Amino acid sequence: MARVSWDEVEHLLGEMVTQQEAKVLALARRLVPHLTAEDLLNPHDFRPLVESAEFNFEDGILAGLRAAGAALRAARCRTA
Repeated sequence: MARVSWDEVEHLLGEMVTQQEAKVLALARRLVPHLTAEDLLNPHDFRPLVESAEFNFEDGILAGLRAAGAALRAARCRTA
């Protein structure tokens, strides 16, 4: 079985985060057309986002991916 490097895992996770960010922004813009990526830092400011189960689900996935990235970086620092 081939070993995977920290860099490869971090790169893959980064791609997943980027893809999920685009998905969340596109979904948010269907609900609030003028929304910017910066607006998504405070989605609770927009009632349609707060009330959308789909948006909250996808935003939760994004939060989880970001948390996984932080955990990965912390684990990498401990083993370095």
